[in-house]
Amino acid sequence: MDETPASGPRPAPELSIEGPLSWEAARAILDRASELLDDGDFRDAALHYRRVIGFHDAAVTTAALLGLGEALYRLDQDDAAIATWESILELPETPSTYPAWRNIAAARVREGDLNGAIAAYREADRRAPLDDKAEIANRLGWLAKESGDTRRARRYFAAGRGSGPAFPLSWLVIGLTVVVSMTALSAPQDVGFGPLMLDKLAVADGEYWRLWTVTLVHASLLHLFFNMYALYLSGPLVETLYGSRLFLLFYLLCAAAGSIASFVFGGNIPAVGASGAIFGLFGLLLAASRAHHPVIDRRGRALMGQLGVLIVINLVIGFTIAGIDNAAHIGGLLAGIWLGLLIVPGRVPTLRSLWVRPTTGAGPTGQSGERSMLLPVLGVAALVVVLVVGLVLGTSARRSPGSVGTAELTVAAPTAVATRRS
Repeated sequence: MDETPASGPRPAPELSIEGPLSWEAARAILDRASELLDDGDFRDAALHYRRVIGFHDAAVTTAALLGLGEALYRLDQDDAAIATWESILELPETPSTYPAWRNIAAARVREGDLNGAIAAYREADRRAPLDDKAEIANRLGWLAKESGDTRRARRYFAAGRGSGPAFPLSWLVIGLTVVVSMTALSAPQDVGFGPLMLDKLAVADGEYWRLWTVTLVHASLLHLFFNMYALYLSGPLVETLYGSRLFLLFYLLCAAAGSIASFVFGGNIPAVGASGAIFGLFGLLLAASRAHHPVIDRRGRALMGQLGVLIVINLVIGFTIAGIDNAAHIGGLLAGIWLGLLIVPGRVPTLRSLWVRPTTGAGPTGQSGERSMLLPVLGVAALVVVLVVGLVLGTSARRSPGSVGTAELTVAAPTAVATRRS
C-alpha cells in the first residue's frame, strides 16, 4: 500500500516490499512509524513497526519492537504491549533495552505487581544514563515503601537525593575497627596485636591475611581516633561517588597496596593501623576530583578542596617523626590515585556527563559501553599484578640470608610498633 505525500510531512516508504529491507528503507519506515505514533495514528504506526521487525541489525529490530509496544499500549492492548517489550530482552543488548525495562516496570506498577516492578526498575537502573538514575532511585524508594520495606526505601530515597547510602558501609568498617582496636589495646600485646599486625616475616611465610587485618589494630587511642575520623570524612564521600561495593573494593586494594609497600620498603618492625587504606581513599578522591570533576554537595567540595594540603602535611609528618610507616602511606596513596584516575564516578553526574548524554551502547550489542569498561578493568588488573609482584619480591628479600626476623625485635608496648598515622 502506497501513501501519498499528503498523508504526512514526506512520502511514506513502501510497506509492500517483499524480501529483506535495506538499512535505508528500514530506517525510513521507523521514522515514518514514529511520526504516525506522534500524530495518534496508532494502527498505522503498528503496521510500519511490524514491517521492520526481523531486520538483521538487532538495534533496528529492537527499536521497532519498542515502538510497536508503545502503539499497542496506546490501543489499550496492554498484555500484547508488555509481551512485545519483553521480547526485546531476548535479543542482544541494544539502546532499546533500557527503555524496554522502564516500560515493563511502569506496566507492572499499573498492574499492581510491585515486586515485578521493583525487579524491572533494578534492571533499568543498571543500564540507565546518569541523568535518569535519581528518578529511578526515587521510584524504587516509593515501591519499596509501598511494599513495606522502609529500610530499603530510605536507601533508595537517599540515592535519589545523591547523598550516598543511608547507612554508609564505611561506618560499619569504622565500628569494626574501633571494636577490634579497643580489644587489642586492652589485651597483652602478643595476644591483641600478634595475630593481626603486619608482621613482615609472618607475611613472607604465607600469612597474607595480615595485609588487611593490620587496618583493624592501632597503637594508641589517639592513633585510632585520627584514623577513624579521617575515614569518617572520606569513606561516605567515596560511597556517594562510587557506591558501597566499589568503596569496599577500593579500601581493600589500597590497604593491600599500603601493606605491600611497607612489606617491601618499610623495614622489619611490625606495623599497625589503617592509614595506608585511608591515604588510598584520599588519593582516590583527589584524583577523581581533578580528572572527572564530579558534581557533589558543598560539604564534599570543601573536603576535596583540602585533600592536597592534608596529604602533604601528613607525608611531611611521616618523614619527620620516627615510628611512622610512611612506606604504607605512599603505597596506599599511589594506589588510590591510580584508581581515581581510571574509574569515573558512577553515582553522581560529572562534568562530562552534563554535556554528553550517555547511551547504553553505540551499536546493536552496546560495544561502546563494553569499551568504556575495558580500561578500568585492565587498570585494576594491572594494579593487582603490581601488588603480587611486590609481594613476591618482598618475600624473596625477607627469606634471603641476613634478613632480620621478628624474633630479634622487642616490642614491649604498642608505641614500639610502627604506626600509620594519617
